[in-house]
Amino acid sequence: MRPNIVMYFSDQQRADTCGCYGQKLDITPNLDQLAKEGIKFENAFSAQPVCGPCRAMFQTGKWPTEIGCFRNNIMLPSDVKPLGSYIEEAGYETAYIGKWHLASDGELEQKPTIDHTITAIPQELRGGYTGFWRASDVLEFTSHGYDGYVFDENNNKIDFKGYRCDCLTDMALEFFDQRNEEKPFFMTISHIEPHHQNDRNCYEGPIGSKEKYKDYEAPVDLASLGGNYKEEYPDYLGQCASLDENLGKLIAKLKEKNLYDNTVIIFVSDHGSHFLTRNRDEHLNGYDDYKRSMHDACLKVPFVIAGGPFKGGANFEDIVSTASLPKTICALAGVDVGNDMIGENLVDVVEGKLPERKNEAFAQISESRVGRCIRTPEYAYSVYAPGLHGGVAAASDLYADDFMYDLKKDPHELNNIVHDPAYAEVKADLRKRLLAWIKEAENATPEITD
Repeated sequence: MRPNIVMYFSDQQRADTCGCYGQKLDITPNLDQLAKEGIKFENAFSAQPVCGPCRAMFQTGKWPTEIGCFRNNIMLPSDVKPLGSYIEEAGYETAYIGKWHLASDGELEQKPTIDHTITAIPQELRGGYTGFWRASDVLEFTSHGYDGYVFDENNNKIDFKGYRCDCLTDMALEFFDQRNEEKPFFMTISHIEPHHQNDRNCYEGPIGSKEKYKDYEAPVDLASLGGNYKEEYPDYLGQCASLDENLGKLIAKLKEKNLYDNTVIIFVSDHGSHFLTRNRDEHLNGYDDYKRSMHDACLKVPFVIAGGPFKGGANFEDIVSTASLPKTICALAGVDVGNDMIGENLVDVVEGKLPERKNEAFAQISESRVGRCIRTPEYAYSVYAPGLHGGVAAASDLYADDFMYDLKKDPHELNNIVHDPAYAEVKADLRKRLLAWIKEAENATPEITD
């Protein structure tokens, strides 16, 4: 019997907000329980720390540069088979709730020329999903922390009053009272929390968050580098706590409907947040606020899968990339996509069927720079394209050293050693491995210089 699959998707959430990743405050009891039942990926990294490109990758199983979606404000291409089509062809009923961010097209930081940011998303731009739909293309444009609107599968506007995370989850729960019980289902709940609210330039937690979460212990990178975490972190934690509370509501509904035991729940975020600490870099050529960087604050995300083959409460310590999600979802649905999707089938990974796998992750960085990086257990290394704007160019024939960190000595990435002669041999090896990733992902062999 094929499992139901739920992808519970947060936006801009650092791994260290979660108890199972070391958070000392009681922020995520429901996720922590899932981690005890399933598999927690201790070292999971985003392959693209920008909202639109990351979502394009999740919905196609392709590198963002391969399908032209290397930055925000680019819609999914019509000639690439999306995840929704794979899943529905496999006999699954689908439900999608929340932020889409793949139906408008135009220049970066300008009004799109094809604009569905605040209007209903046409069926042909929904990534193959034809079922239950409660979504907005750019949710931060159609809502705030409290109140807003989305659209349903028939393009009807659905207004909501209350805290956004609560309201979207309540919409998702409506699906269980109207679904086709003869079919398995694949549901995505794409929350925007804990993303900052763009038009108000702040994080909007539930009322009372600033007082409730004032006694937090600041992550070392933020305490060392500053940024705006002192003003914003309590609300950020309040958003994360709301996400977890609503995860609990979802789990309770699955149990009420006798669906929990045959449902795989995936909890993951698109990227993290550096709280304005990494957007003053020497090689910044473009735009950044909270995320467009190679640092763990941006790339390391919470990633827990519980149910089906993901069981036992184990911590998987080796590095994995969230680029593996679409292939893994297809595998759970009984669909073998072969080499048509990037990444790994994480079922095979946790079952030890890929003994020769690379214990490293690759990421493409856009908008703040044209960047590429590699993350290993011992080191992080990144390069940038001199003179190229990260919101204009997708790739380059020439890159130069940007950052390098010795993670054993400097786990919080505070001392950039990219020019330290003592690490010349290590850097040469990392550069070679990074070039291999670029070749695999982009079919290109650029030059990397000092």
